[in-house]
Amino acid sequence: MADDLLSAPKGSDYNAASIEMLDDMEHVRLRPGMYIGGKDDRALHHMVAEIIDNSMDEAVAGHASWIEVEVHDNGHVTVRDNGRGIPTDPHPKVPEKSALEIIFCTLNAGGKFSGDAYETSGGLHGVGSSVVNALSDHLRVEVARNKELFAMEFSRGLPTTKLEKIGAAPNRRGTSVTFHPDPDIFGSLTLKPARLFAMARSKAYLFSGVEIRWKTALEDGDTPREATFHFPGGLSDYLNETLGEATTYADQPFSGTVDFKEKFKVPGKVEWAINWTPSRDGFIQSYCNTVPTPEGGTHESGFWAAILKGIRAYGELSGNRKAGQITRDDIATGGSALVSVFIREPQFVGQTKDRLSTEAAQKMVEGAVRDHFDNWLAADTKSAGAILDFLVLRAEERLRRRQEKETARKSATKKLRLPGKLTDCSAKTRDGTEIFLVEGDSAGGSAKAARNRENQALLPLRGKILNVLGAASSKLMQNQEIKDLCEALGCGMGTRFNVDDLRYDKVIIMTDADVDGAHIASLLMTFFFTQMRPLIDHGHLYLACPPLYRLTQGAHRIYVASDAEKDEAMAKGLGGKGKIDVQRFKGLGEMDAKDLKETTMDPGSRTLIRVTIDEDTPGETGDLVERLMGKKPELRFQYIQENARFVEELDV
Repeated sequence: MADDLLSAPKGSDYNAASIEMLDDMEHVRLRPGMYIGGKDDRALHHMVAEIIDNSMDEAVAGHASWIEVEVHDNGHVTVRDNGRGIPTDPHPKVPEKSALEIIFCTLNAGGKFSGDAYETSGGLHGVGSSVVNALSDHLRVEVARNKELFAMEFSRGLPTTKLEKIGAAPNRRGTSVTFHPDPDIFGSLTLKPARLFAMARSKAYLFSGVEIRWKTALEDGDTPREATFHFPGGLSDYLNETLGEATTYADQPFSGTVDFKEKFKVPGKVEWAINWTPSRDGFIQSYCNTVPTPEGGTHESGFWAAILKGIRAYGELSGNRKAGQITRDDIATGGSALVSVFIREPQFVGQTKDRLSTEAAQKMVEGAVRDHFDNWLAADTKSAGAILDFLVLRAEERLRRRQEKETARKSATKKLRLPGKLTDCSAKTRDGTEIFLVEGDSAGGSAKAARNRENQALLPLRGKILNVLGAASSKLMQNQEIKDLCEALGCGMGTRFNVDDLRYDKVIIMTDADVDGAHIASLLMTFFFTQMRPLIDHGHLYLACPPLYRLTQGAHRIYVASDAEKDEAMAKGLGGKGKIDVQRFKGLGEMDAKDLKETTMDPGSRTLIRVTIDEDTPGETGDLVERLMGKKPELRFQYIQENARFVEELDV
């Protein structure tokens, strides 16, 4: 029995002959995922990044002033630089092979281990060039060094020619690598010029001292055939271009560069740029030695720690006790940031370098950025105050969401069933409370950050609600938006309406200042007029008045509600100096929380229009609503014909 258990099945001999030995290039081709992350589109383009990074290391070290990236029509790509050129002399440990052949055919071989050739570098494992070679069906290297030009070719990691001296090169220096990804590895995937164009441009932002030249022979949408990138402003230029025309809380990003040698007595530096905007979700793009780190790491942690501690300290100095509630999530939500570090011998998680793990980077980045951030906040109190107000609103909203997971609250006499998308206020009675009816979740996002959570509630409505005069009565309570509205107000509708059960003192319709917004407001007023008429009679229904434009001239800023007001203000001036900047608000969702609060939601500065019914001619009001909103389109057409002469201008 024991012998049966210990006996091996046929064909399962396991001995020394079972141990397979693969050379470096065979292992890369068998397991490409260990080196470039796989065989997908991202891995394919990562090969180009590996070669560009080698040239960037030459530029950062001060030996190259330009890099050229060229995409050929046959699927090859070339990366050239005017650096020192890869050494071509025999390697002292393997005299029969040149240093160039060792670099391209041997893993863990390169000039970035000792730190003598490069103070900081993106390559550190010595596998970039050899992996690209192993995964290419053709690769050619040309080196101009010591006024001589050398060339060598490879296929799938093996030399196909010897290193040859092909002539004199008195006016040329540097390295040129041309390769074609192997279809045996990547199948039908091809390099995309648009993606490589973005990669090349980002490298130019990351090191302001380099010029990157771009060429492509392939059509790829709007990607230019040729371009040159050189950005003296570095990451600040990069961030301004990324944000484009988006409204920001600071006129210029908080940006800077600190040399680690001066502060920490070690080689390296950090560069950063950050601004806050309500116009888009926050993001951070980080890099180490020009290599993207999409999963972040210690440099990102140090950066956010500096920003968080700095904004909290500024809040404390300015007397804002709520600043202590701000967290990293709050500053990152609307913060658009770029961080780039250059450090010696960085440690990454994996060969693809997606996450930096060097512990010292966190302390150095935090220390470098914090001092400058404190000074920047103190020097630009206008921007600092706007950013602090925005982050406090973010913190309050986060705390509200955590504390009010249940949206239902008790009215004076009973507990109501409330719609899940209602953002309720915390007041326990109706006195002084308001509910804003807004169109869509995007407008609701700005309004949530701008509201006073104690007495202002928010109900986003999806699109245009049902026209109650154009629909059968049986459809009313089948409409989700009407059901949500009735449940939020808590007072019933039609014959069951009871104004005493109304949960809010003011019901405020807040829509965009455009034609669609006016239509939505008309549909809502029609609903209240026909189904909740006493709500209007008792003075509970209002229209908000969001501005159409924000005009800024220097430190002076005003809001106007029409083109006529804008033209008048432009003619008179605002009292400041310089050009008047005109910002048109296309919708509530594009307004930042501060603008929305100041102009439309803060009782101390807003304008509300109370909806009333003419007491002298109430019957005429009902007839007009029926003509404009009822089931007979011919009545609407007749009304337009009768009143068209009163329309002087239609602004679309």
